[in-house]
Amino acid sequence: MAIVSEDGFYQSSNSMYKTPNSPSPDEHSPLLEGQPESHYNSPKPHDRYHGAYIIFFSMGIGSLLPWNFFVTAKEYWMYKLQNCSSQGASDIQNYFESYISIASTVPSVLCLIGNFLLVNRVSVHVRVLSSLAILLVVFVVITVLVKVDTSSWTFSFFIITIICMVVLSGTATIFNSSIFGLAASFPMRNSQALISGGAMGGTISAVASLMDLAASNDVTNCALAFFLTADIFIAICIGLYLILPKLEYARYYMKPIQSSHVFSGGSFSEEEQSSSLLKLPPQIIRLTDPSLPPLCFMLKKTAVLGFCVIYVFFISIIIFPALSSNVESVNKSSGSLWTNKFFVPLTSFFLYNVADLCGRQIPAWIQVPGPKSKLLPTLVLLRTFFVPLFIFCNYQPRLHLDKVFFNSDVYPCVFISLLGFSNGYLSTLALIYGPRIMPKELAEATGVLMSFYLCLGLALGSACSALVVHLI
Repeated sequence: MAIVSEDGFYQSSNSMYKTPNSPSPDEHSPLLEGQPESHYNSPKPHDRYHGAYIIFFSMGIGSLLPWNFFVTAKEYWMYKLQNCSSQGASDIQNYFESYISIASTVPSVLCLIGNFLLVNRVSVHVRVLSSLAILLVVFVVITVLVKVDTSSWTFSFFIITIICMVVLSGTATIFNSSIFGLAASFPMRNSQALISGGAMGGTISAVASLMDLAASNDVTNCALAFFLTADIFIAICIGLYLILPKLEYARYYMKPIQSSHVFSGGSFSEEEQSSSLLKLPPQIIRLTDPSLPPLCFMLKKTAVLGFCVIYVFFISIIIFPALSSNVESVNKSSGSLWTNKFFVPLTSFFLYNVADLCGRQIPAWIQVPGPKSKLLPTLVLLRTFFVPLFIFCNYQPRLHLDKVFFNSDVYPCVFISLLGFSNGYLSTLALIYGPRIMPKELAEATGVLMSFYLCLGLALGSACSALVVHLI
């Protein structure tokens, strides 16, 4: 986990990068010309002992670790659902992942829309703490059921699991988008910490899966360890979030949201509202409903960056894990543990998550290309070529395309590493730039909007991945 200074960044229209002798502008000032300047009047405090950075990084881990552990415990779910065939539901095991995908995608989209509408109506503290509390309750229920004999009511257990996934997905989406919206009001490195923490959650999950595979312990004990770890992390997130407002550094950046947010719906004097309105573009001042963020204005300003976020995750999800997890070793017939048992977990999951983590960490030091650069969307579009690269690796089974051009185990390792790194780096740049090109008053709402772009990219990629698989 890298920690950098808030100061010493050089900003230009096309890039933002750290130089040794550069001036020290306010890191929270907008990146694009013509946007209102930061309206903090008091001296800027330092993040002592990097407390806020560590808290946001930990929040990022906690935001995705429960979901990753839920998905990683595939053998546990198959074990619990093995009696479904006797109850006239033989397809439940075969299509369990599809059911889980539907149960997670639909609530995510609905909750993202709801969270955007609630940005200026419900306090971010209420949204974050309530979602964390619900997540903890759901995972405690899932953890308890690990050691409960469900063989006599397997179908009911399946229904309970789907309900838990619906609640888990919806509340996790509210938490993720809310905490990212909050981080958007802080200096940019805090958003980077949150995003890197999410990749660390995936890496921890991949390592845990490998350890589980190597140890080959009882499936219920492994699942119990996964879910207890998720319980502990959620509880830690609750404690850390309660600590965050006690930091002087955090209070400095959270105060404008609580006390001078133009669209907070709070009780301000006409003078205070007029003073804030003078700092906003004319499009925002003409709002008819000040309790709602100006969606059209925000969509227009974030269109390019939003496209970058959507397309990055669109390509990544087409390939990972639908394509990458079916790329087999060309030496599988040798019967070795590497080519049979560990090849896919290591090449598809571990390498991707580690590379993704590295890519998300690099923006802590370097932010190139910048938000206005044409190079950023160009690099995003170039990732399209990853799709044919993986198709012509040793993907199995092959029904329509017989030719394998990359007939070596080295190629999928290199390709998955580049895919993960480019996913982490380019998506992090676009996500952290979004709130920074907007007026300070819209930082939180823009953070939620960027989360919606991310979710949309995942949904589109998931829908197209099945089509690509059927074409091979």
